[in-house]
Amino acid sequence: MRSLRQALAAFVLMLALVAPASAFNPDEVLDDPALEARARSLSLELRCLVCQNQSIDDSNAELARDLRLLVRERLVAGDSDEDVITYVVSRYGEFVLLKPRFSVQTVLLWGAPVAILLIGATVMVMNGRSRSRAAAAPGQDGLSTAERAELAKLLKDRDQHS
Repeated sequence: MRSLRQALAAFVLMLALVAPASAFNPDEVLDDPALEARARSLSLELRCLVCQNQSIDDSNAELARDLRLLVRERLVAGDSDEDVITYVVSRYGEFVLLKPRFSVQTVLLWGAPVAILLIGATVMVMNGRSRSRAAAAPGQDGLSTAERAELAKLLKDRDQHS
């Protein structure tokens, strides 16, 4: 029992030591603290195309490292934050953004399921109303007067035999 506790404590200690580790390397850090802060901020907005659910700041993938270096190069060259984002998006597409921009594509992507559900609900309601109207309307059963008389006679005969 004691060895189990020691193993569990060692495991928890290992997790605590590993958790704060960053993916970026010290050789990537810029000398200017203001530029480095901007680079870190931008790195948190860009998706690692290998890991896909991590920012390039959190990823250890080579492509993420290349993107971090690219961001820093663009900042050193004098680009604004928006210029850097626009440049990276022009090379890698909108998917590189962790928070997609508001555009026609994102509206279609998020709005299409809602629109389909609304259209489906409308069709169901309209179909239900037309059926209830057809059932409630007397004399619109498509039978002729002779056919109605025959049907009434058959129902009367059935009721007498029951």
